[in-house]
Amino acid sequence: MTSGLIDVHAHLLPDFYVQQATAAGHAHPDGMGGWPTWSVQAHLDLMDRNGIETAMLSMSSPGVHFGDDKAARLLARRVNEYTAEVARDHRGRFGTFVSLPLPDVDGALEEIAFAFDELGADGLALLTHTHGMYLGDARLDPVFAELDRRRAVVFLHPTSPVCWEQSALGRPRPMVEYIFDTARTVTDLVMAGVLIRHPDMRVIVPHCGGAIPVLADRINEFMRLFVPSQEAPPLDAMQQLRALYYDIAGTAFPRQVPALLKLVGPDRVLFGSDYCWTPAPLADAHIAAVDAAEPPAQGATWRSLTTANARRLFPQSPR
Repeated sequence: MTSGLIDVHAHLLPDFYVQQATAAGHAHPDGMGGWPTWSVQAHLDLMDRNGIETAMLSMSSPGVHFGDDKAARLLARRVNEYTAEVARDHRGRFGTFVSLPLPDVDGALEEIAFAFDELGADGLALLTHTHGMYLGDARLDPVFAELDRRRAVVFLHPTSPVCWEQSALGRPRPMVEYIFDTARTVTDLVMAGVLIRHPDMRVIVPHCGGAIPVLADRINEFMRLFVPSQEAPPLDAMQQLRALYYDIAGTAFPRQVPALLKLVGPDRVLFGSDYCWTPAPLADAHIAAVDAAEPPAQGATWRSLTTANARRLFPQSPR
């Protein structure tokens, strides 16, 4: 393996977090059977086995806010300090995407300052919504203004939609609901003009963009129909979507990546494993599928391409 992968979609799951989330009612997070097991060593073993040089660690759904702002601030801080400690102890192997205690905007702004100024975070992770506040919500504009000022990398991650009790039909929400909640919040960012107002954020959309690649033309058409001409942004929906980055975590081949490449160029594609929420045997199989897939360009492999793209996105990351 000639090119060490940079994994932008990798999750940690410390015991203290699982205990607190379970106590808050998340014994079966997002309809899954239970919590996966995770350890630093098991994660390193998967990385070494699959030629992953660096994994950018983030928290997955259900995030850190379980209904109480003060408790969410404390949990976000504890998670972020723990993640930074793991990255320091294994320099070059792990990077950090910190968590924010949204929808507490003041707490989020405080944590952004601490994470970037004190912990040296590589970026941050935002759920598609927190307690029904999707990412186009005007109340989040101070958060995006600060992230734009810092030229921050913003990794999006889906969670159960607000209507999951009806829409999921009793099935695990990561199967289908995650895909559409990603499309829902990215569409909200586009339609609300967030990406236009804050163009210096670098946004990563997970799972090959969810449903976005096959809906992009439809979103663009509806934007033209329903956004008044005097309010129309300088970039249409297609242009905004093409400016985002997309990871290939999950079942990227044989169908999702070809659809994604109808929307964006190969320079916008990043590698993701989704470990530990994707069990190690499945993660191994997904990575093998990436290696076996048709190269994206002559003289390149998916490894060399996604790694080069990630290095441009994280030029200061430890080697």
